[in-house]
Amino acid sequence: MAGKLSKINLNDYKPLREVIFNSLREAIIIGELRPGERLMEVQLAEKMGVSRTPVREAIRKLELEGLVDMIPRKGAHVAELSIKDIMDVLEVRASLDGLATSLAAERITDDELKELKHINSQFANYIEKENLNGSIKKDAEFHDIIYRASRNDKLISIINNLREQVQRFRVIYLKDYNNSKNLIKEHNDIYEAVSSRSMENARNIAKTHIINQESTILSSLKMQKGNS
Repeated sequence: MAGKLSKINLNDYKPLREVIFNSLREAIIIGELRPGERLMEVQLAEKMGVSRTPVREAIRKLELEGLVDMIPRKGAHVAELSIKDIMDVLEVRASLDGLATSLAAERITDDELKELKHINSQFANYIEKENLNGSIKKDAEFHDIIYRASRNDKLISIINNLREQVQRFRVIYLKDYNNSKNLIKEHNDIYEAVSSRSMENARNIAKTHIINQESTILSSLKMQKGNS
């Protein structure tokens, strides 16, 4: 368990429990702690070089975020990714991203377009080099620019409520480099639609991008379960 977790580097500006929470949260999101894996306080505390109390507090907070399940008589486990959860979240995200991208096509500034193009170029570079961490970071930045350019704070807030779940799905999606050419093309298509100020085209392309993501993730999870 938690093979890659290491001792905590203390941050003078953050409480220990928050540092531990962020470390465990990241490990879950990037798949270092796998769905269904048991979280044992003693082992985690030893691995991270801390006491059990802040680990326990972090696990409780992760439960509130839906990243950890507390199972009676079995303790804490990393929350499973159910097929229904994935479909529910990505159905909502397809509509939200479609709306955000449509609004961005109307409202994005020239400076934001330059930023979007630059981030998209970096994303393609990381994908081609099979750099997972870089790909994840730039994919999130690409979509964040679009959300910001929508100029709709309520929409951005709703999208942010799904951020942790979407990030877990993003990792699964980007790990499959068989889709790399499609990924790059879809991002390019989104950029072109936004830069051409085509609201309807931007909406449709963004929704298709998420629908394709859903299909890839579900296929990947079904394959994993078939091999387990």
